[in-house]
Amino acid sequence: MKSDDPLLGPVNGADHREICGVQIDMTRAGTGRVRRVIYPAGFRWSKDMKSTVGTGLCMHAHVGFIVEGEIEVQYADGCRKRFTAPQAVVIEPGHDGWVTSAGPAVMVEVDFESDTVRQFGLAAAHTH
Repeated sequence: MKSDDPLLGPVNGADHREICGVQIDMTRAGTGRVRRVIYPAGFRWSKDMKSTVGTGLCMHAHVGFIVEGEIEVQYADGCRKRFTAPQAVVIEPGHDGWVTSAGPAVMVEVDFESDTVRQFGLAAAHTH
């Protein structure tokens, strides 16, 4: 994606991939990764990614900062959370998520792949 906006432009030195319309630029950092993720306007995990991933809900933990746009998540128990830029983001596994802003939602995330929950000391599933 080419853009004059540095939030949307190429990330120097990062590996770029696109999955189900979501653009991910990732750089390794020790045992973790730093990722800039662009969720397009209208994106919804259950509609756009569920069949590719093969789980009922997104089972990845998200920790980072939303720098542009707005997203909302809903957990299996019906609890919802909304994140609006600029805001820190902590999302436990077991959620559906969607972009609620008119434009894309841009997040900078830090993760440890399948070990994110343990490394950050997060709950394995959403609790109140």
